Amino acid sequence: MRGDSIPTPPRSVAVAVFCGSRFGHHPAYKEAAENVGATLAALDMHLVYGGGDVGLMGVVADAAIQGGGRVTGIIPQFLEAREVMHRGVTDLIVTDSMHTRKQKMFALSDAFLILPGGFGTFDELMEILTWRQLKLHDKPILILNVQNWARSLIATLDDAMTEGFASPEARRLVEVVPDVESAFIRLKSLLPCMSATVEAGGMDKF
Repeated sequence: MRGDSIPTPPRSVAVAVFCGSRFGHHPAYKEAAENVGATLAALDMHLVYGGGDVGLMGVVADAAIQGGGRVTGIIPQFLEAREVMHRGVTDLIVTDSMHTRKQKMFALSDAFLILPGGFGTFDELMEILTWRQLKLHDKPILILNVQNWARSLIATLDDAMTEGFASPEARRLVEVVPDVESAFIRLKSLLPCMSATVEAGGMDKF
């Protein structure tokens, strides 16, 4: 058999998860983060996240690692100590700035899940959404609205459209889902490359 006729195995679908370095006040936030990490591992999907070992960031990474999944953490050098860099990830990338961190997360990922978080999570969402609006990419962006944590954030996005600062087409570039299962069902419909991964993982419900 000629070498160039050997099929290349498909790479894992990579999902960037943006979420808080704190736990938040509701236990449902931690539960959702655990569920996302465990599901990514079960589906043989690659988790890309901010590299920390604290808050929901640490929870989602730990759940993926415990499930045998591949996890890439990306953290800027000045946050190594503040966010307590996770030493148990598959790949750890230390960048020179926050902006380089976001660029690297973008480059490695096929889709973006926004979990509960604070100002840093908002920053990551708005930048990746702006890049999509500017047609720098067309990767899915989903806000996982656990316990309606993102109600004010979603209202702000809607207000930008209502007040004429964003078009309806731009507003549709980010979607809202109520729970983890809905997020993965939606990802499957948005990412054709995910279907084979899901079948291989034996997750027929998705």
